[in-house]
Amino acid sequence: MTELTATLADGIAAIPPADWDALACPEAATGRPLDPFTTHRFLLALEQSGSVGPGTGWEPHPLLIHRGDQLVAAAPLYLKTHSQGEYIFDHGWAEAYTRAGGRYYPKLQIAVPFTPVTGRRLLTLPGIEDTGRAALIQTATDIARQNKLSSLHITFCSEDEAAAAGALDLMPRRSQQFHWQNQGFADYDAFLDTLASRKRKALRKERATANGHGLRIEFLTGDSLTPAHWQAFWAFYQDTGSRKWGRPYLTRAFFDLLQDKMRNDVLLVMAFDGARPVAGALNFIGRDCLYGRYWGCVADYPCLHFELCYHRAIDWAIAHGLSRVEAGAQGEHKLARGYLPVETHSLHWIADPGFARAVADYLDRERAAVEADIEVLTAYGPFRRGPLQTGPEQD
Repeated sequence: MTELTATLADGIAAIPPADWDALACPEAATGRPLDPFTTHRFLLALEQSGSVGPGTGWEPHPLLIHRGDQLVAAAPLYLKTHSQGEYIFDHGWAEAYTRAGGRYYPKLQIAVPFTPVTGRRLLTLPGIEDTGRAALIQTATDIARQNKLSSLHITFCSEDEAAAAGALDLMPRRSQQFHWQNQGFADYDAFLDTLASRKRKALRKERATANGHGLRIEFLTGDSLTPAHWQAFWAFYQDTGSRKWGRPYLTRAFFDLLQDKMRNDVLLVMAFDGARPVAGALNFIGRDCLYGRYWGCVADYPCLHFELCYHRAIDWAIAHGLSRVEAGAQGEHKLARGYLPVETHSLHWIADPGFARAVADYLDRERAAVEADIEVLTAYGPFRRGPLQTGPEQD
């Protein structure tokens, strides 16, 4: 390749949408992107709504690699002054480094804010993946060194990126999530038929309870969404966010921008008591996956959370031929509902050599624990045991 040049932008708004999306989602020329989270429109909504930017601890500085006048690689890079909203947590690292007399913040993060979804983070034109990724990583670590920053983190990157970046002086980290896999099911009952009988009965009872409250449940996407739906969902989101995180990460304006620019990318599963919205689950739609993101309610309805977030997501994925549902971070309660553990990946660079060795040792031990945890949880999943499977029978 001819000479590459690297620059930092002041935000995604400074980059032409077509140039960014040619790297982030080239497949969108023939349909939906694999996921909407690194698209220009999603990252711009975060910036324009004030969900990231001054005062949030997420200062956007997209990293750009040009060949001449052509943008050939990019990454959603942020200067972070805390470790909130990341879902692959390094709070313990920050505390240890501070106790040792170091300054952990600010740090650099290549990520989609508030989004624990695996996807491409090192964005390149098709065909130059190796060169583009190497240029992005080298530039990002150079920026960290030159500015005396403690570290660089690339979270929820793809498996391919994790494998390729291992040769570029980054430390790999593995975590886990729970995903539902569509085995070509004709409907939800066909999925239930793959479960052990006790688990089938439990889920049927759970769904009967959730659907016995007299509520109307609707799937809302595209032009069926209205500003009134988002006003209701904002109340749900505030309630959940204040209980889980202390304050919600996203601003009210973000949901207005979803309505204006991204309503075809989202699915709201909303429950109504008469005309009054009482609960909702927000999902994003990918090419082959439904991504569960946020849930909330304004009254207590037993089992409604499981119905809206997990069972109805499976219903919709089957009806629309999607291969999986990713239900977000954490939550072993998802296992009993057919969501099995899978690995997620991140990559880390630490400037201080001694601290880097300590983190590498920790990651080796953590990796073994994650692998063992996935094996055990999978064995205790709700599915019937075939002749080649092992683990305790659930009937």
